[in-house]
Amino acid sequence: MIIGVGNSDTRIEKKSEIQDYLAKLKYALTNSNTRLEFQRERRSDYEKNKEVTNKFTVDTLFPDEIPSKAFRRELQKLKLTNYIKTVKDRRYPDLSEMRVFGKSYSKKDVYIKIRVNLINLQKASGGNFVLVMSFHFAQWDFTEEDFPYRK
Repeated sequence: MIIGVGNSDTRIEKKSEIQDYLAKLKYALTNSNTRLEFQRERRSDYEKNKEVTNKFTVDTLFPDEIPSKAFRRELQKLKLTNYIKTVKDRRYPDLSEMRVFGKSYSKKDVYIKIRVNLINLQKASGGNFVLVMSFHFAQWDFTEEDFPYRK
């Protein structure tokens, strides 16, 4: 698929930054107070083939599970080698960046875009927050070039 980084809103982070990010993600997901939100249906899905939407993918991969439980498990399995790129949120530029990962399920590529906000509980109520923006079958097959840390 070659997911480019030519857009100034995307970048490739250093290995150490992604390893740190994954450690924070796993920490947040092991805490039962962490809110995990999933956009089951997105406005952009109405323009897509239904087989590459969040709803279709989750219903296909985890038909008998509560999505938030499946995501807690699956996101904890992400590795440095699954990392594709980091994206600045144009719509909400003051929020944390989103990370894009790719993983294969049943020989089908899945595009995963998440945001993690770790909140100091002494400063704010509500705890940590993980937003799963995208978890859907990829529109195009991934290539090795899409993954900067598989080389």
